[in-house]
Amino acid sequence: MAIIHPHINFNGNAEEAFTFYQSVFGGEFSKIIRFKDFSSAEFQVKEHEANKIMYIALAIGPNLLMGNDVPEILGTTNENEHRSKISISAESKEEANKLFNGLSAGGQIEMPLVESPLGTCFGMFRDRYGIEWMINFDSNDAVAL
Repeated sequence: MAIIHPHINFNGNAEEAFTFYQSVFGGEFSKIIRFKDFSSAEFQVKEHEANKIMYIALAIGPNLLMGNDVPEILGTTNENEHRSKISISAESKEEANKLFNGLSAGGQIEMPLVESPLGTCFGMFRDRYGIEWMINFDSNDAVAL
């Protein structure tokens, strides 16, 4: 089966956001490329954008969370627009709580992480960087593992 690697855009704070994500998920950055790394006569980078992130990837298990800063010539990303949500299926209720509490810190909770009588937990929020997340855990799926 294919693996999906979400890629998100930022307005100059991709490195800060990814450092925050790393503090919650753990993992290592598999690659960080800055705009200055590709600066040349054909691809001129403004000095104030040189250290911005052209590409960053955080390994989370077999997955990658990828992102970049949007250079000024391409406009800006509306950080309050309705974006697609990143959905995480946790392996345990404890992991679901840890991820929900960590990633939602400083953000806006849309739906608290709640447990249903059916053995599932689900919650949604927008993190402090405007990225929307859904966290779920289904104890019925865990039994099948």
